[in-house]
Amino acid sequence: MQEWIKALRNIIIENLSKNRFPLPADRSICGRWAEGLREGGARILYTSCMYQLAPLIDKSVDLLERVGASEGGLRAKLAALGARAFGGLVLRPSEDELGRAERILKNIATMLTNAGVQFGVLRDEPYSGALLYELGFERDFADYAAGVYEYLKSNGVEEVITVDPHTHYILSEIYPKFIKEFNIKVISYMDLIKPKNAAFRGKVVVHDSCLYARYLGKYDSYRRILDSVGVERVENSYITGRAYSGCCGGPIESVKPDVAREVAKIRVSQLAKLSDTVMTVCPICYVNLSKASRGAVRIFDLAEVVS
Repeated sequence: MQEWIKALRNIIIENLSKNRFPLPADRSICGRWAEGLREGGARILYTSCMYQLAPLIDKSVDLLERVGASEGGLRAKLAALGARAFGGLVLRPSEDELGRAERILKNIATMLTNAGVQFGVLRDEPYSGALLYELGFERDFADYAAGVYEYLKSNGVEEVITVDPHTHYILSEIYPKFIKEFNIKVISYMDLIKPKNAAFRGKVVVHDSCLYARYLGKYDSYRRILDSVGVERVENSYITGRAYSGCCGGPIESVKPDVAREVAKIRVSQLAKLSDTVMTVCPICYVNLSKASRGAVRIFDLAEVVS
């Protein structure tokens, strides 16, 4: 396992240094959705490329697990060798996956505009570095975060609007611990939008992001949004409670993909007891639960449900 962790770190560091992506991916996937939007400004809509990258993270784990990433001993050493070869690839999500990500981001941008929020975008925006921190590579994260902060400040950014929990948490809670002078305001798009429509009126069960629900105080934010457009929620204190709702398995996917897969299956089975329609607020949760559900439930992102 130690060999595998070292190889994983090297992949991430090498790609971040090359193109500010944690994976060997085509950077064009990050900014294509923003065509036609105003560039730059003091307030930006910052995606950290999370919706675009989420399907690639899943593909990457699948590739590396085939050579033993979740095993020890010789299998882990082989995985490390496979990781080095993997680092030379260029990954790209399917057009369906990329199209879905872009529709979500465009809808978020439209809802912000309809709410009277003025913002710009950075077409060459960097990844936040969240994965480095979440995997425990804190020294590497500190160096990388300093570069991202410098990039944002050099572009005149004073406020960022985030679209996912990992980016929001890393910017609002972790960057200030590593960067003493950090003074960029961080706000979620959910706290700004005023949607008027719902894609459907059936009953849904909410799968909470662990970060939103337990650490960022946003457990009620997306529930209020659903209520405002008439979407009926099905709740259970154990399955969807603020303190007890389960994880999608995402945080350990790149280290123990076999365990992550079982966690996701358990979570899908819990949610399915309440509704066959699941709403997520995190691109990582969406990918993990969709893969585990195998059609047992329908899964949507909040920005696919409201507009």
